Amino acid sequence: MAITVDSTGDLSLEEQRKLKGDLSPEEQRKLKGDLSRSLRQKKIKATLLVLPLVAFILVTFIFPIGNMLVRSVDNPQVITYMPNVTEALKSWDGQALPDETIYAALATDLIEGRKAKTIGKAATRLNYEKSGMRSLITGSARKYKQIKAPYKESLIKIKKKWGDIDTWKIIKKMGTPVTASYFINAFDMEESPDGDVSFAPEKTQIYLKLFWRTIWMSLLITFMTVLLGYPVSFLLSSLPLKTANLLMILVLLPFWTSLLVRTSSWIALLQTEGILNDLLVWVGVLNNEARVQMIYNAIGTVVAMTHILLPFMILPLYSVMKTVPPSYVRAARSLGATNWTAFWKVYVPQTIPGVSAGAILVFILSIGYYITPALVGGQSGRFIGNMIAYHMQSSLNWGLAAALGVMLLVMVLAIFGLYSQLVGDKKVKLG
Repeated sequence: MAITVDSTGDLSLEEQRKLKGDLSPEEQRKLKGDLSRSLRQKKIKATLLVLPLVAFILVTFIFPIGNMLVRSVDNPQVITYMPNVTEALKSWDGQALPDETIYAALATDLIEGRKAKTIGKAATRLNYEKSGMRSLITGSARKYKQIKAPYKESLIKIKKKWGDIDTWKIIKKMGTPVTASYFINAFDMEESPDGDVSFAPEKTQIYLKLFWRTIWMSLLITFMTVLLGYPVSFLLSSLPLKTANLLMILVLLPFWTSLLVRTSSWIALLQTEGILNDLLVWVGVLNNEARVQMIYNAIGTVVAMTHILLPFMILPLYSVMKTVPPSYVRAARSLGATNWTAFWKVYVPQTIPGVSAGAILVFILSIGYYITPALVGGQSGRFIGNMIAYHMQSSLNWGLAAALGVMLLVMVLAIFGLYSQLVGDKKVKLG
């Protein structure tokens, strides 16, 4: 008797009855085995289908984030390229200058590091903690011929800072494979050679101010996209489908234009001698000597990024508005509501999911932007992403860049979690 399993892996009613009474125990076991084998094959096929996507996410998303998390606390330079002195300093109490043995270990590291051309890596890492450490270490290594016993006397003679106890405390503190110093610096704090942590002077604080500027400007950009995108989306959803599709091309047109071209066009429009200022002077709104500076500041960043991110607000709004039945507003009007009351009390609440989806999309995109602020933001319109890019490309302080990146990631996740709690998942949708 042949028993088959349907495409969904379930048995028909007839086959279930046969399974209950008409089949022998051996045939029942065989049927269950066939069923299990069919379900297992389906799971394997489904797994193989999603495997490329999982691999892509791991390579392009999970692994880079994991690498960033590791780099934010990783501290291998000093312990790797100055191994003798870091090992010798483990027994040093830090109360007085090290003894001759530790100075001898330092001399060995300087001489061997110069030959291997690796001492500069340790010097650069120490210079992140205290300015002048790189010149101290590399300058001493260049004078390796003068490093002779007694090493303490010869090293202090080469560089007087070797007689400063704080120099040795910094080397000992950095002689560990894991450090929190990158996060301390990212919070605009500083750590003394004795390990005391405090906020840096206000005039030298950079990163916390950049984080705050990034948040409030991203919120402003999000608000501007809602303010400008809602009427456009409402118009598109109210027009006939053929006309709406034609106008949608104008909304999508910026996606077909290079980001660099769009940003550069705003420079031509907003600069002091640009088109907009010339128009205001020609109309008589401004005097030629009182032209407005609208570029290379926060205004330029907000204007350019609002234009760039506006489609990301219009698309989810439009998709949600198309699902709102027009009969609801007509019914409200027939019951005595004014046009404004029907719009505000009936129509707008049904579009809140689109506003929520567009707002969180625009906010998360804007908070991580760095190309546009770098081109049009000047000093007052740059985001924390610009500082992360600077440390990765110019200063090469990847540890600090990773720490800032981790802080930005945590901040975005916290804001998204708070937003999800306040708004709720049911009030966020794309159509």
